[in-house]
Amino acid sequence: MRVAFHTLGCKVNQYETEAMRQQFAARGFEPVGEEDMAEVYVINTCTVTNLADRKSRQYIRRMKKKNPDAVVAVTGCYAQVKPEELEALPEVDIVAGTGEKENIIEYVMDFISEGKSQLHIKSYDELCEYSGSGIITSMESRTRAYIKVQEGCDRFCSYCLIPFARGRVRSRNPEEILEEAETLISQGFRELILTGINTALYGTEDGFTEKYGIGAEEAGIEHIISRISSLEGDFRIRLSSLEPAVINAEYVKRLMKYDKLCHHLHLSAQSGSSHVLELMNRPYNVEDYMDIVRVLRSCDPYYGISTDIIAGFPGETEEDFRGSLELIEKAGFCKVHGFKYSKREGTAAALMKDQIPAEIKNSRMERLLDAGENCARRFFEGCVGQRRRVLFEEQEGEYVTGYTDNYIKVYAHGSEINCFKEVTLLEIYKDGMKGEF
Repeated sequence: MRVAFHTLGCKVNQYETEAMRQQFAARGFEPVGEEDMAEVYVINTCTVTNLADRKSRQYIRRMKKKNPDAVVAVTGCYAQVKPEELEALPEVDIVAGTGEKENIIEYVMDFISEGKSQLHIKSYDELCEYSGSGIITSMESRTRAYIKVQEGCDRFCSYCLIPFARGRVRSRNPEEILEEAETLISQGFRELILTGINTALYGTEDGFTEKYGIGAEEAGIEHIISRISSLEGDFRIRLSSLEPAVINAEYVKRLMKYDKLCHHLHLSAQSGSSHVLELMNRPYNVEDYMDIVRVLRSCDPYYGISTDIIAGFPGETEEDFRGSLELIEKAGFCKVHGFKYSKREGTAAALMKDQIPAEIKNSRMERLLDAGENCARRFFEGCVGQRRRVLFEEQEGEYVTGYTDNYIKVYAHGSEINCFKEVTLLEIYKDGMKGEF
């Protein structure tokens, strides 16, 4: 029986989809591509924006149309926060929340034998233990692999549903993380990406040290980086992100001593206005954020820093928005992910006054994207002539492509993949730069 997976949203979802794929394969299912004909479709959803919800519904309908007899199982954050909305769709057979992903194969097997629709949702209070599907031994990419280290968030930014969708902060057993890292390195993976719902919160919950019998100095994401760095092999470590709502400049400074850690960090600003950051319930100001940027730049002037910025948050004035454009200029981001504010029922921001009209949000979004593209171009231009170590991953026509440690996609003439090469960066090309061995 064939099973296909479709993943929306973050790197954690990508990791969890791979875990489900391995579970199904171990039980005799044949995993196929997401657009292939299958008897089972598993949709791993996101609910960060209204658009993410809509994309999930569109894919559900498309797959059921492709095979009307297929079993459609929907999981992920959208399933967790709006299960009744998905359960009402005639195309959906199984709805399973974020705490039920490791059980989804059992629910599919039950549906195949009994034919009854199913709803499996744990409450926020029940999402209190880290659960997983064992050790991941492979990924679709043969060069880069995600390692999930943590689940949940307790920051409750005023615009965000994710704490409600993912539950309490809970961290993975450090020995299991290390075992997974060793397994992936032995399988030939050259880049390990540490990811979580809020990676910086790893090991911060009450009872973590007692639960795993470790000292207080062994808690925190830095200890995980340290232990993986000490493993044998030619590989590198990448942090998927760190939240400035959790860490500060001093914390980041301590990470700079790990040679295997890539010079790239996703550091989500969300706004360049301290006033808007306060409305967002983000416990830092613009100067705190720039202190972190300055630490990274002191380590490497072209340290790759990517970010998220929201345009049109309730109460955002034109002056506030100009602050975001100024932050882009000052920080010199390699990539800006721009988002129009999306009103999410159940969040504090949805009840705020001074909601921004759609036409103003659209206009600000266009200016934000333009500023981000111009900033990325300047970042690339500054890297011309530099030598960087690139992990080559794929063949694209006459080029092999891969990423530098500071997350520039490089196109170079050649054919070797899954290997590191020293490259001189030549010029901007497509979504990255041309390079020469």
